[in-house]
Amino acid sequence: MLWKEWLVMSSVYTDKVLDYFRNPRNMGKMENPNGVGKVGNAVCGDVMFIYVKIEGNVITDCTFETFGCVAAIATSSALTEMAKGRTLDDALTISNKDVADKLDGLPPLKMHCSLLAEEGLKSAVEDYHKNNSQTK
Repeated sequence: MLWKEWLVMSSVYTDKVLDYFRNPRNMGKMENPNGVGKVGNAVCGDVMFIYVKIEGNVITDCTFETFGCVAAIATSSALTEMAKGRTLDDALTISNKDVADKLDGLPPLKMHCSLLAEEGLKSAVEDYHKNNSQTK
């Protein structure tokens, strides 16, 4: 990374955002997920796929594929950690503010990335319910 790029990134993002961007957790397409959420933002071009494995009403695994900026990748990564091990009802209470707080904040112009993460998880759970009519 060039010095100028590092200087800009380190002045805009928290250390946690940069860590989750540089060392993403749970990144990659999941084989045989129970639910898949796809969300995007037409203005900035970010696209997120959130994959969930659900057993007994609990999210046992959560991964992501994100095509986007530093904040989009970091929020996707943080969300997967937050969702794992939670019941569906509990996971659906994760807000974009919770995601941003886990990362020690986001610049105001990047808060939409945390909203995409929240919406991606909700979309994945909705997909799970759609594909598993016995859970309705």
